[in-house]
Amino acid sequence: MQTPLNPAVAEVTDRLTERSRADRTAYLERISRSASELSLRPARTDLGCSNLAHAVAPCTGSDRDLLAADEGVSVGIVTAYNDMLSAHAPFEHYPSQIKAVARSAGAVARVAGGVPAMCDGITQGRAGMELSLFSRDVITMSTAIALSHDVFDAALLLGVCDKIVPGLVAGALSFGHLPAALVPAGPMASGRSNAEKAETRKAYAAGEAGRDELLASEVASYHSPGTCTFYGTANSNQMLMDVMGLHLPGAAFIHPDDPLRDALTAATTRRVVEIAASERPYGTGQIVDEKSVVNGVVTLLATGGSTNHTMHLISMAAAAGIDLRWEDFDQLSAAVPLVARIYPNGPDDVNHFHAAGGTPFLVHTLLDAGLLHEDVLTLAGPGLRRYSRRPTLDAHGELEFATAVTESSNHDVLRPAHEPFAQDGGLRVLQGTLGHAVIKTSAIAGKDRVVEAPARVFTDQVAFLRAFSRRELDRDVVVVIREQGPSANGMPELHGLTPSLGVLQKRGHAVALVTDGRMSGASGSIPAAIHVTPESVHGGPIAKIHDGDVVRVDSLSGRLDVLVDEDEFAAREPAARVTEDGVGTGRELFASMRAAVGRADEGAHVFGASDLRSSRHAVPLTVSEESR
Repeated sequence: MQTPLNPAVAEVTDRLTERSRADRTAYLERISRSASELSLRPARTDLGCSNLAHAVAPCTGSDRDLLAADEGVSVGIVTAYNDMLSAHAPFEHYPSQIKAVARSAGAVARVAGGVPAMCDGITQGRAGMELSLFSRDVITMSTAIALSHDVFDAALLLGVCDKIVPGLVAGALSFGHLPAALVPAGPMASGRSNAEKAETRKAYAAGEAGRDELLASEVASYHSPGTCTFYGTANSNQMLMDVMGLHLPGAAFIHPDDPLRDALTAATTRRVVEIAASERPYGTGQIVDEKSVVNGVVTLLATGGSTNHTMHLISMAAAAGIDLRWEDFDQLSAAVPLVARIYPNGPDDVNHFHAAGGTPFLVHTLLDAGLLHEDVLTLAGPGLRRYSRRPTLDAHGELEFATAVTESSNHDVLRPAHEPFAQDGGLRVLQGTLGHAVIKTSAIAGKDRVVEAPARVFTDQVAFLRAFSRRELDRDVVVVIREQGPSANGMPELHGLTPSLGVLQKRGHAVALVTDGRMSGASGSIPAAIHVTPESVHGGPIAKIHDGDVVRVDSLSGRLDVLVDEDEFAAREPAARVTEDGVGTGRELFASMRAAVGRADEGAHVFGASDLRSSRHAVPLTVSEESR
């Protein structure tokens, strides 16, 4: 017997569906027209003879014969491979494997194109980080270019990390009539524990450890091909792709060198070929619907995932004609329990999470609690319950999906929904006199859920670190770092702040961060009101804060306020901009994107940004206490 759907989940889904009705209908009509054209014959057969000859020219043997014929599935591979990113290095050999599997299934697979994949770990605190968020939209457009040749009947998207997966998904949704799947590579094995790594970083920030000790710690933590093992945006991507049905079940966290990884890649290839060749093919645009999007938000909240997805999920949803908003996250957060503690929310990493039961158990417990929609379409077929089954290899090395995972083997990292770590989700939306913001609460101690202290205002990380090194911040303080929003400088992640803020907290001070920049979730135990909207360069209230103003960050009641006389604060002029548009490290090439980008609470993307900015969230959120 199926558990009734949680009332908050039902209410948010109904509201989202009604709000999105016009745009979603138009989107579905568009992909339906494309699908109708494909149902008559493969896309490539509509090409002129010269066009088709160009498409077939690189092929030989059976691939050439199949592509020249009127039957047979053509699969486009869009790859984010490079061998600079540990998470993407394993993709080097995927195309050759996929091509062989496709050939055995009577299809042809080819690399349609590549997309950029930059590493936020390498660019943290560097000028290149100012390109990071915009790379998502570049990836979206690159995916569209790769699939634009009208020769593909299905697609495989090879990507793992932060902006890459959201960009691939949004690009694929422009071709939402095509069957498509995300193909992951999996995490590296656990190295030095994340907790030990964090302590070494704090020691270095406090001057108690040298560079050699810090480097040795970092190298022992990030040590081999595969995704970093902490629960940041990359692993949040993988979690969401599992539960939103864009992977095969349980595919997210299998190591790159595990034979099961190759088996899942092969099965994913066969599956998209099977869907494309079927009498009733379905595409990514049908999988990513309102219920699937709500399932993604619930999963993010239940696991304390990356705050970046308060933008990325909005952007992906918009590509499918779905109008997701922060108020939806906020209402769901009050109803969704926190059932996982993965570093930085706890001591264990994604490998421990996977060993405890992973996404199969997560799906099982959230479905049983009525917190996920079961009646969704997925890559594996109709119904989400099949995603509670763990993939394994049988005695002959063949892939099978075993019985459902109904128990967690480690309640320190993964718990059933009726015995959660916390009754509410790991994210909150804040609103108040400083605008809208997001805060990750899953790693914050109870005593730090409310911080009220004098502000110290900066416009970049360097100035903050200098003040910290001069011990100017050894007190209760709300650190305000502005001019870090999408329009200012591309909204870089500010992970470099965390060790120093952690040192202040360890010294016994009440500490919080308020910024229009990003933190991903790496804020850890520091209360961080991030993505503050409107941002400072648009005259947002954050631009009016002065040193010494008392700021209150209250993640219990969902408030973000400056405690200054209302008339006095209203009369203040926003501070003049200190930083300039970036030049160097390629930043000058992205000036048009800084000028066009939308607000953080609208997904911070450049597609239709001028329309988005004009009205949609010009008023404060109106989620009532009753609805929470």
